[in-house]
Amino acid sequence: MATDVIQTERDAFAERVLDAVGGVNDVYSIYLGDRLGLYAALAERGPQTTDELAAATDTHERYVREWCEQQTVTGILAVDDPATTPERRRYSLPEAHVEVLTDEESLHFLAPFAQLAVGAATPIEQVVEAFGTGGGVPYADYGNDVHEGVARANRPSFYHLLGEEWLSAIPDVDARLRRVGARVADVGCGHGHSAIGMARAYPTVHVDGFDLDAASVAAARDNVAEAGLEDRVAVHRRDAADVTGEYDLVTAFECIHDVADPVGVLRAMRRAAGDDGTVVVMDERTGDSFADPSDVEGLLYGFSLLHCLPVGMAEQPTTATGTVMRADTLAAYADAAGFDAVEVLPIENDFWRFYRLEGRR
Repeated sequence: MATDVIQTERDAFAERVLDAVGGVNDVYSIYLGDRLGLYAALAERGPQTTDELAAATDTHERYVREWCEQQTVTGILAVDDPATTPERRRYSLPEAHVEVLTDEESLHFLAPFAQLAVGAATPIEQVVEAFGTGGGVPYADYGNDVHEGVARANRPSFYHLLGEEWLSAIPDVDARLRRVGARVADVGCGHGHSAIGMARAYPTVHVDGFDLDAASVAAARDNVAEAGLEDRVAVHRRDAADVTGEYDLVTAFECIHDVADPVGVLRAMRRAAGDDGTVVVMDERTGDSFADPSDVEGLLYGFSLLHCLPVGMAEQPTTATGTVMRADTLAAYADAAGFDAVEVLPIENDFWRFYRLEGRR
């Protein structure tokens, strides 16, 4: 390759690396703005000086000033008069940014992705060690930011799309959940938002949520109580492979790729569905092959390196699936678990693919 071509490609790659570092800084600054309530205060109160914003959020003015200046030069915040003294500058959150950074009910709410990214990098030294040993990093070692970030990111979809669009797109499942006494098992329920979403969409259904993470189970029970659904939603701290009972629908939302033994979990889901129930799995929308990746696979592999693969390898033996679980991989797991076929459901979504696991041997 000619020297000038190499230099051009070098310079372009160097620029990409610098842009990536700037993006990481944006992620951490968004995390601070979200966690400290800075965005919420700006959205609620309008333009503020750094003294006013610090007082509204019980934070230190000097740190708030640095944050506001960083947010402004990167285009996240606006300032009324950048030429005036720091004490007199009034910062604001542009209207177009409010929903993305503060509206927890919105399908456009993305602040939790910053929380998730920060949490995924928290035990980085353990991840480095795992690269050398082949071991893993327990889920609990990632702290609250990961399970809270996942829950907050998925909450709007579970509340607004899960019943109204996703499950309603499966006519026989939708009809069955409308029967009085219908029962659902939600495997890997996390903070319980998927269970709550199904209970809200189907007013007579009873949902049992199952998760092994103690902090997630505690949060899920609080969320169920806050939603006033304790009579129809119960959350159990139990390994997914130990789910028992017989249900009309058994679900696993964005969790099969994380477990060490997906075949064992799917086998338990098959048992719980009995002869007449349905098994539905939602996981990342990957490409059909490594040679034909989806648009989001760069993001998926990043989370896999830092979180999903180490978590999946924390328990041995393991399939070590990682975040990028392709359709043929899930089909192989389902076959080993005793299902006859896997159907990719015609539900359109930029991030998720939905599978119906058919037949039981």
